[in-house]
Parts: sequence; structure tokens; C-alpha cells
Amino acid sequence: MASDMPTPLHLHVPEPTGRPGQATDFSYLRVSAAGEVPKPAVDIKAAHTGTMAWKLIRVLDEQGVAVGPWAPKVEPEDLKRGMRAMLRTRAFDARMMIAQRQKKISFYMQALGEEAVSVAHAQALRPGDMNFPSYRQQGLLLVRDDIDVAELMCQLLSNERDPLRGRQLPVMYSYKRAGFFSISGNLATQFVQAVGWAMASAIRGDTKIASGWIGDGSTAEADFHNALTFAHVYRAPVILNVVNNQWAISTFQAIAGGEGTTFAARGVGAGIASLRVDGNDFLAVLSASRWAAERARLNLGPTLIEWVTYRAGAHSTSDDPTRYRPADDWTRFPLGDPVARLKQHLIGLGAWSEEEHERTRKHFDDEMAAALKEASKSGSLQDGHIPPLATMFEDVYEVMPAHLHEQMRQAAEHGEHRP
Repeated sequence: MASDMPTPLHLHVPEPTGRPGQATDFSYLRVSAAGEVPKPAVDIKAAHTGTMAWKLIRVLDEQGVAVGPWAPKVEPEDLKRGMRAMLRTRAFDARMMIAQRQKKISFYMQALGEEAVSVAHAQALRPGDMNFPSYRQQGLLLVRDDIDVAELMCQLLSNERDPLRGRQLPVMYSYKRAGFFSISGNLATQFVQAVGWAMASAIRGDTKIASGWIGDGSTAEADFHNALTFAHVYRAPVILNVVNNQWAISTFQAIAGGEGTTFAARGVGAGIASLRVDGNDFLAVLSASRWAAERARLNLGPTLIEWVTYRAGAHSTSDDPTRYRPADDWTRFPLGDPVARLKQHLIGLGAWSEEEHERTRKHFDDEMAAALKEASKSGSLQDGHIPPLATMFEDVYEVMPAHLHEQMRQAAEHGEHRP
């Protein structure tokens, strides 16, 4: 006889497949073979992209050869430019990590292992397009020749030369001329901002598109779902990038809902064309980004892209990842290192060499050392060389109102009597 006793209810709490001392089982990634996933027409209906939200778009095979329908038409010189930008980003990050350990800056977040996502994506955008980045997309800036690296460092140092005049936390840059919207520390805000900006561009009859960026953990925020609704309903010309680097601060991506489904599948469910892409495959990132950008420019609506990558370093300089995941995870991640994979491809084309790679890496190391020396001339938070107190009140209104004048006077008075 069946028991009349009711079954007790219980919750399912996702756990990562690896912890310190236990090697990670990466089979949960659902890795497709290079060249396996078909490339649809750019005007495909969003509902028909469901299979691509579960498979993984890849171009580079194990030998570094570009295969399959997603292999982009790209000149070797453009790939070399991408390689140099990734090496430059990696050198910038390494120098800033050292600077933080030396107490020259208060805080830093590196993009180690994720460089291809931002650098290759940047090559698919046009001048005037606007990125709404999170805090690991410094490659969008470092790929450009018109961004002064020393100025970026001044923002980290919060010194007299800080272009944001001390109003932002370190790594939260803002460059309107570079199509780089102010980074927000509040999670997922950039998605609704990107959709709104894209809608405004369409309302004006402009030709510029937006690209929004969040991490896997931020998909649990309400702003993520609000953005998808507006993007779908109004067919906003926007690319919605979910950088799935497997970990939030110390929380595995399954906690945000990535265990039983994919983050790309959420886009399909919201009526948005969606792709799941190998984020450590430079050519796959470039090809998928071009596809999504073309779709937006042809008024075919938004695209959500889940970039499957890995946060190789700590979440920030305040984090110790060895406390919650195996210390050697990065070396065993199935999708490898984006720099090493593009290097293998370029050498196979005869467009790169081990010697050029080492020479380029050394060049950027030297560039970053010189830039930090130059930026340090303007001081830091540590030595009191900071923007004037008045900058706290300026640029809030076109004409400063009386109450801010009074607050500024009181603040200056308090500062004069500070012991």
C-alpha cells in the first residue's frame, strides 16, 4: 500500500562541480565541436534561434584552424591588432594589480582570461555606437589608439589628473568620445540603459546601435528582465551581452540560474534572437558580434549573446578565489586561454611568431611601467593630491543653485578646521 504520509518539501541549492581540493568537472559547459553550429540568416525569427542558445558557437579547432560557417572573413592584420590589444589589456591589468598591492591604488578588477570578449566585440562596432559596460570590459578602451593609458591610470589613482575628478570608484571609467558609458557599481543597470539609449537612437532616426554588458550573476536582477521586455517589444537596436565567466564574487553561475538552462535561453524565452558563443575564441566572438550588429542596424531587433568564458583571476583585489574554487581551475578550463588560442591561429597563418609575441608582450609591459610613472606625477589618494573639494558640487546643474553653494561653503569651512 502507498504511504499516506506526505512527502516533505525541500529546496534545491545549486553547488559548483568543483571546490578547493576537488577538481572541477567542466562537463556542465555543454561544449560543441568547432564548426558544428550552423550560421542562420541574419533575419532569422528570434524563436528559431533556440538551438543556438543551447549549443556553443566555436570557430577555432584544437589545432587553431578556423572552421565552419561562423569563420569570419577577416584580414590577418585585423587579427594582429586584436592580439596586440589583448596583450595590452593583460599588461595593463598586471601593472595595476602590482600597483594595488603596493598601495598606490585602492582597488582593482582585472579581465584576465576574458580579453577576447571585449576586444573582438569592439572590432564589430562603428564610431558613434555606445557601449554600456560592466567592470571587466577595459579591452573596449585599450583596443583604441586615442585613449591615453596614463589618463586611465589617473582615474584609478583618483589624483589631480583624474578625468572624472574623483567621482567614481577605481575601474569605473567613462569616455563619451570612445562610446564608453559611465560604469555603474549597481548590477544590471547598464542593460536597461543600453536598451533605452538604443530606443532613443531609433526614435531620432539615427544609425547608431548600443551594446550592453552584464555578468552571469547580474541576470538575477530585475533590470535584466525589464531590459529584455523593452528590447523585445520595441525591437531596440541593441546587443545584450551576458559574460558568463562562471563566477560572481564567490557564487557559482548556477546560483543565478545557469544550472538547468543557459543564459542565452532566457533571451529566446523573451522573444529575442539569442546566441551562445565561446568567449575565448577570438574569431567566434568577432563573427557573432558582427552578426548581432548587422541585425540591429537592419532594424531586425536585439540579440542576446551569452559569452562562455572564465574569470582567471580574483573577482577583485579584495577577493581570494582559492577559498571557493580549485586553484588550478584556469589551467584546466576546456575553452583555454583566448590569447594562446589566437596566437596559435596567427602562427598557423604565418602572420605571427613566438619572437613577435614576446617582443610585443615586452613592449606593452614597458608602456605600462612608463604610463604609471607618468600618472604618478599627479599624485594619488595616498599623498593627498586629489581633485579640489569644489568638484563634488560642480557639474550637477548647469547653473549651481543656492543650496549647493551653501553646502560647498560649509564643506570648505569644515575642511579648514579639520585637525
